[in-house]
Amino acid sequence: MSFIKSIKKSKEKILLYKLTENILNKSVIPVDLFTENIHICFIDVETTGANRENDKIIEIALKLVKVDKQSGNIISFESLYESFQDPQENITNEITKITGITDEMIKGHEINWDKVQLIFEKSDIILAHNAGFDRSFVDRYLPLSKNKIWACSINDIDWLERDFTKQGLEILCFWHGFYYDSHRALNDVDALIHLLCHNSYKINNPLSELIENSKIPYYKMIARDSAFEMKDILKSNNYWWDGKNRYWWKRIDHSEIESEKKWLNEHIYHNYFKGIVEEIPITDKYK
Repeated sequence: MSFIKSIKKSKEKILLYKLTENILNKSVIPVDLFTENIHICFIDVETTGANRENDKIIEIALKLVKVDKQSGNIISFESLYESFQDPQENITNEITKITGITDEMIKGHEINWDKVQLIFEKSDIILAHNAGFDRSFVDRYLPLSKNKIWACSINDIDWLERDFTKQGLEILCFWHGFYYDSHRALNDVDALIHLLCHNSYKINNPLSELIENSKIPYYKMIARDSAFEMKDILKSNNYWWDGKNRYWWKRIDHSEIESEKKWLNEHIYHNYFKGIVEEIPITDKYK
């Protein structure tokens, strides 16, 4: 666990501040007229559960932010939309405990997807913390989402390089000296904005790193036809099981392709490579 060096300390205590709208608004930094900017839509959804195919959205929040492409600093907040969505089924006690959202709060509410589309149309990047989760729900409701570039503030930022060993939004915010009322869509969006533009980053801004990484396709190393008894070895090397296609796979960068082939040859295929390397276009990331 690693707190930023500038965090306030009092003897053996760590002093955290609560994120407020006034604090968030101080993230805006004036720039000259010739700054090259990019529009990023920060998004979060709350859902009836974690099943990406069958569960439903119960709350959504989006903020369109104009960002200096080079520095990652916020130029302006452009637009905002938030809404509940009645899933036409009862919310479980577990989800209510996590989010604080009740059946009474969402009854009769409906997301205006036309408004969501307008924000998406103006966005160069759609950004979420754990984008694979949020995208899986939004893609079902909004066809435009399937053609947009999504970025993930877990995978497109090297938090470990910054000495943070965990990537959960709440714990990262704690380590940066602030807290917020989590698991409500707009609160999570604001917390993510504040985290990525935190004033402790004079250089190596996380948001500028994410912008650069959003342009880069990644590759799937597919361990096709691997023997069943190899599953624990694959898991230990960060391979994931795709139950639909029934293969183990791992996300890698282009520079890692040859070394990963060598590892599979030595540990899984015994020098007869059967794997597949698949390039994932930037618009298909996190689908």
